[in-house]
Amino acid sequence: MKKSDFGDILDKWENSACHTKKKAINEWLENNDMFDKDTIKDNDYAPGEKRRKLLNKKPDDTLDIHGLNRERAWLFLEQFFTNAKNNNYQKLRIIHGKGNHTGESSILGVTVRTYIEKCHFAGESGFEKSANGGSGATWVLLKD
Repeated sequence: MKKSDFGDILDKWENSACHTKKKAINEWLENNDMFDKDTIKDNDYAPGEKRRKLLNKKPDDTLDIHGLNRERAWLFLEQFFTNAKNNNYQKLRIIHGKGNHTGESSILGVTVRTYIEKCHFAGESGFEKSANGGSGATWVLLKD
């Protein structure tokens, strides 16, 4: 039996079914928003590009809860987020108002932030741009 040197082993790897496994691993990485930095091409997406696209994307759905009390708003948020997850939405907008009429901070804004923190599939969030409601509206990215 002939002994193989390391070069022969590498040649066999590149020319065998193992090469197919490497391709499968790269496909899996790509489908899970990961990449092999050694195989990325100039026209492939760079790290963080998916997040940037989501941040600039219009929301898949919007919920307007301003004017509701805290308990009713919570129920609407539960239904809204469940529906969004079932429909594979990626980005949501919640209009909760700025709390100008309460004399305090926005009660519904606090309710929305609390709900987002407790929701296991709610990801990054923030206030909308001023043209879209500013601190009276919150956007949320949903986790896959």
